[in-house]
Amino acid sequence: MAYYLEHNKNIILPMPSATYTLFRNAILAGQQVVCSYDGRTRELCPHIIGTSKNGEEVVLAWQFAGESSGKLPQWRCLKLANVTNARARNGRWHEGGTHRTAQTCVSEIDLDINIHVRKRR
Repeated sequence: MAYYLEHNKNIILPMPSATYTLFRNAILAGQQVVCSYDGRTRELCPHIIGTSKNGEEVVLAWQFAGESSGKLPQWRCLKLANVTNARARNGRWHEGGTHRTAQTCVSEIDLDINIHVRKRR
């Protein structure tokens, strides 16, 4: 695993994975992501990325199409270590449905499309 020194701090943090970088860039560009997760093809719009309470790279995404064990569309919390064959693509952005409780997927938020990205547009 590669590491980097956080700017102006003496903290050494792990470098984000290639999958993390792809999802993060997709959030910034407002792109969809198609990937495999748990053996199923997923079509997603990633909304929040960061780490879980266990320090794992995770993304909260709205799955609007693809394969699922349940009804679609719905919110998905994906552990990025379990994502394969991810690629970003242009397409209509799907906001996702409202939820009645606060998200618990991402404990340490790096990027949230609603807070960090949309305010810059």
